[in-house]
Amino acid sequence: MGQGEPLLFIHGLASSSRSWKKQIPFFCKRYQVITFDIRGHGLSDRPVEPYSIELFASDAHELLRILDVAPAHVVGFSMGGMVAFQLAVDAPETVRSLVAVNCCPEGSMRTFNNGVECVKHLVGLQINDIKHRRRKNGGEQRQEDAESEPERAYQSMLQRMAVKNKLAYANAFSALVKWSVADRLHTIKCPTLMITADEDFVPVSIKESYASKMPSAKLVVINNSRHSTPKERTEEFNDILLEFVSSH
Repeated sequence: MGQGEPLLFIHGLASSSRSWKKQIPFFCKRYQVITFDIRGHGLSDRPVEPYSIELFASDAHELLRILDVAPAHVVGFSMGGMVAFQLAVDAPETVRSLVAVNCCPEGSMRTFNNGVECVKHLVGLQINDIKHRRRKNGGEQRQEDAESEPERAYQSMLQRMAVKNKLAYANAFSALVKWSVADRLHTIKCPTLMITADEDFVPVSIKESYASKMPSAKLVVINNSRHSTPKERTEEFNDILLEFVSSH
């Protein structure tokens, strides 16, 4: 979508390319925007096999090869940022610049509950979006319905995961828990930006330490935001991303 330098967006765990819907129209005006669903997610196949961040990065590499668009600006959110780090390490010639959003170059969600809390937060954002659209359209909602909606949405999400995505989610989660390229950060030479929310799961100080180990990296903190910064602070996030990408 769009024309210009290629800009690849990689989504996070238990999500899909649809998570970038607030970025695609904005960046299509200046870039050739590319999105895809990581295997086991969205509309992609869910092969019954072990997943790994290296495998996801290999998929991204193959996509860029087929489209013949490398090197590309690569933006990854959460687990997608891990995939972007791995791609920059394994195939540096394919990455023009690297942007890692609310993630680290090694597994940071050490327990299954951390992953569930992340997904619950994403569901909460979707509920808030629904409520906002209803208010904007002048629709009224009974108080008891408004109070029960979050629980219904969360239970619905759990049911979908159990029926369709449980194995894929478990495989993807197990892939990121023990993964790391922390000892290879010095090999990432491309311009790199780490964007982090002040209230993300991993403290800013830890991400500052990672950024200091890369030759051409800097870190930007977005305040009053939790994990899903591209959705929570869309305008600020898009502006920061555009300034960085356009300068490289």
